[in-house]
Amino acid sequence: MKTRITEMLGIKYPLVCGGMMGLGRAELAAAVSNAGGLGTISANIFSEQEELTKEIEKVKQLTNRPFAMTISMLPEMQSGEITKMYVRTAIEQKVPVVETSGASPEPFIGKLQENGIRVFHKVPAGKPAERYALKAEKIGADAVIIAGFECGGHPGENQVSSLVFVPKVKKRVQIPVIAAGGFADASGFTAALALGADAVTMGTRFVFTEECIAHPDTKQRLIEASENDTVLVQKSIRNTTRVLANEAAERALGIEARGGGLQDLMAVINGKRGRAAWLEGKPDLGLLACGTAVGLIDEVKPVQAVIEEIISESQGVMAQLKQIFG
Repeated sequence: MKTRITEMLGIKYPLVCGGMMGLGRAELAAAVSNAGGLGTISANIFSEQEELTKEIEKVKQLTNRPFAMTISMLPEMQSGEITKMYVRTAIEQKVPVVETSGASPEPFIGKLQENGIRVFHKVPAGKPAERYALKAEKIGADAVIIAGFECGGHPGENQVSSLVFVPKVKKRVQIPVIAAGGFADASGFTAALALGADAVTMGTRFVFTEECIAHPDTKQRLIEASENDTVLVQKSIRNTTRVLANEAAERALGIEARGGGLQDLMAVINGKRGRAAWLEGKPDLGLLACGTAVGLIDEVKPVQAVIEEIISESQGVMAQLKQIFG
């Protein structure tokens, strides 16, 4: 397969694994890259440079293929020491791709690119995000990632689908567009490319892989979920997050309905609870970010099998379309 992203990075398939926050570890990233896609680790898991460096080195031990590192730059972190440390480490370790989100990467993009690092900036779907995508192009981003409202994690404050926003942004920018949100199988993958995407990011799909460190009991809970089993929390503090509709989410929604603020919510949404939910097999204890695509997945497989299935079945989808169009 050949797109501007595969050509830019020298990867086999235009398929990217999302950063997935606490699940974005070396084993999963390397497996995706080895299977022909672009694997990703999450820098924000780590607070110390030594820890992050070890994780990057581990990826390099497991694969000789390109991989990415996400840096979520909340506005208050944009010029903070932690973000500077992430950028410095990416440069020192020669990370091939850095994905930024949460705030403009403008303070760092030049330095990253001067050191041979591609910068992909992620924006959530919605009217302001169209402006953000144009700004990403203006400041020199190598690609823009469009996260539709279907995505797990942070879909933005406007309820705009990937189906609408990907082609809209595609018409406005010249840089490659990467589609995210709602994609988990061959049909979605093919559809995203038809919408004009140069690559497709999948996050929820890769939770259901053997290489993902999520606890088996938590994976099973997600397997039992349908596309109707996600909810939006933290809307009241303008940090809307799509998560599994579990006990923690219901508690968070209750706090918001009563007018509670961030301090009240922290008792439910804190990272300790989230880690226990993901890693200790306690799926009701904390928030579990997942997209509506959770309804499309019903088993755990090795990464290699997932990617091979998506690519081979996409060829079948194309064959069906050729029959329809004659």
